[in-house]
Amino acid sequence: MTEYHALPAQRLSGAVRVFKSAPAKRVTLESPAIDIMTDLRHSHVATIAPQTSIDHANMYMKLRGVRSLFVLNADHTLQGVITATDILGEKPMRFNQERQLKHSEIMVADIMTPINNLEAIAIDEVRRAKVGHIIASLCDAGRQHTLIMDEDADGLPLICGIFSLTQIEKQLGHAIPLTEVAKTFAEIEATVVAG
Repeated sequence: MTEYHALPAQRLSGAVRVFKSAPAKRVTLESPAIDIMTDLRHSHVATIAPQTSIDHANMYMKLRGVRSLFVLNADHTLQGVITATDILGEKPMRFNQERQLKHSEIMVADIMTPINNLEAIAIDEVRRAKVGHIIASLCDAGRQHTLIMDEDADGLPLICGIFSLTQIEKQLGHAIPLTEVAKTFAEIEATVVAG
């Protein structure tokens, strides 16, 4: 077994500064979309199994500080997506009324958005897009999130990124109402400026 040794350290004295990163670059509708994409190739992906209770899924989201989870089956393939809105909205109540189950018995698979109801934008499209295009896509779909797809080494589909409307709003500094279906930069800008 490799032996580890302590690294040499220097005693601090005098004027010592703490590294301060550059301020975040201001995001606008014209900013490159790729700059604000959550790149799953460089971050830990929050996942959950389909047969997990929605109460556990909600607690896990809170612990991770996320509002959506990828639902993966035992062989790690995507089965769907579940969001905080799915869990805290009307879906559990409707499911409960249909099946006569206790809230604690409702599983992620019961209320998630299944894979055949999901859409993904190709990474090549994102590389050419502006933030305004992503907002228009989210508004047009009426969704809080959109997935980004690439191909793995074998040419099979691979989810490599995600856009979150909440994150985009934080970076823009403005709320974006999903009820407004804005398709042009002018319409999006009018919505953002009015908000």
